Amino acid sequence: METPSHTRRFDRRDALLVLAAAVAVNLLGALGVPFTATESAWFAGLELPSYYPPNWAFGVVWPVLYALIGAAAALVYLAGRNGEASRGAVRVALALFGVQLVVNIAWSPVFWGLERADLGLVVLGLLLPLVVATIVAFDRVDRRAALLVVPYLLWICFATALNYGIWALN
Repeated sequence: METPSHTRRFDRRDALLVLAAAVAVNLLGALGVPFTATESAWFAGLELPSYYPPNWAFGVVWPVLYALIGAAAALVYLAGRNGEASRGAVRVALALFGVQLVVNIAWSPVFWGLERADLGLVVLGLLLPLVVATIVAFDRVDRRAALLVVPYLLWICFATALNYGIWALN
């Protein structure tokens, strides 16, 4: 009988891989930062929903979320590498992860770069089901990985409400 992934010894090499994945996803997520212009005339002219958080909150939340989902992806990879999950399930899970990350990164150039709250909402409408599908696929490989993605899903739901609020008010 195979030992479940959550009871296997987690060694230094595994920890380094998880850390590297967390850093790598943060670096990829940072690709959207040059487009973010909270000081722009366009953004300053927008009416924001009452539940819009202070701008500094985004700089705190996103790195934590990117670290969590990077660590989750590493756990899925490790489950495949260690033979704890089928290669097919790992491939599907990591492919979904990659697609949702690309869609996530696309939001900033759409919303900020194009100054289009309506199209930003479309991007988030694509992202939400991709994140849910990623959680489901991660759960088939490693439940811990799926749970690490849940805070990200909740934030994407909140971001969608923010984006909708901005679009509806303007």
